[in-house]
Amino acid sequence: MSEHTKCLILGSGPAGYTAAIYAARAGLKPVLIKGNQPGGQLTITTDVENYPGYPKGIMGPQMMQDFEAQAARFETDIRSGMATSVNFSGSKHTVTIDESYQITADTVIISTGASAKWLGIPSETRLNGRGVSACAVCDGFFFRGLDVAIVGGGDSACEEASYLAKLCKTVHLLVRRNTMRASKIMQDRVQSIDNIQIHWHSETDEILGSEAVEGLRIRDTRTGELRELSIQGFFVAIGHQPNTHIFKNALAMDEQDYLVTEKGSTKTNVAGVFACGDVQDRVYRQAITAAGTGCMAALDAERYLATTGVH
Repeated sequence: MSEHTKCLILGSGPAGYTAAIYAARAGLKPVLIKGNQPGGQLTITTDVENYPGYPKGIMGPQMMQDFEAQAARFETDIRSGMATSVNFSGSKHTVTIDESYQITADTVIISTGASAKWLGIPSETRLNGRGVSACAVCDGFFFRGLDVAIVGGGDSACEEASYLAKLCKTVHLLVRRNTMRASKIMQDRVQSIDNIQIHWHSETDEILGSEAVEGLRIRDTRTGELRELSIQGFFVAIGHQPNTHIFKNALAMDEQDYLVTEKGSTKTNVAGVFACGDVQDRVYRQAITAAGTGCMAALDAERYLATTGVH
């Protein structure tokens, strides 16, 4: 069983829904497939205070419901399901949904996002959104004047530790070894900031607290010795994984598997296929930048259809 559409959108975070709003208003009658995490990473976020238009802030899940309602208002065909394979080699782009149903499309907008890498401990899941976060820029404000910890040894961890140091009383940076993976300039920066305490040879044993983060138990990776820190926020900065596995061998990716787009556009290396949001953004990874590229993708798709004569 199959069907055809002018514009198929894969993913339902800020990028996907914004692309849908623009594509629907342009008369493209888009079909949007929500994916395995409808609403994207914002659905596991609590307060969002840095997105314009919400002066009092808004809960992440409610914000995504608002985005969905606006896309639906312009008659976007929004469906549950997950893209499980693609074939971009023909004149029409073919996407298989839930391993059983095929949709061919003149244009495909990919907004499948990226997933934060987590430590995989139960307390991390239990306290997610209640002091545990994977985005210092998103959530650091809520910990002004408090003590926090951050896990990671790369450039991202150093950048987020530096950001948190401007807001928080003390930032405990946990590094598994006696060296960091970060560039020397980033290492020098965090080591020069007075309220960043680097804990070498340290890994997380448990995040403490019942309803919110109250402390952290860390383990010395050499001796196994355990000790506790009093903190109110816990940040994981061990990287993100773009949700691009189904596009391997179909689209160009960089060394970290982010989709590659032409500079100043959302065009991939396949004509008629566009990428927006965190699936192609390894730098900013914010809701507002994802929404901006969602708009770009819809405009790029509309222009592509106009130049190819598809009506």
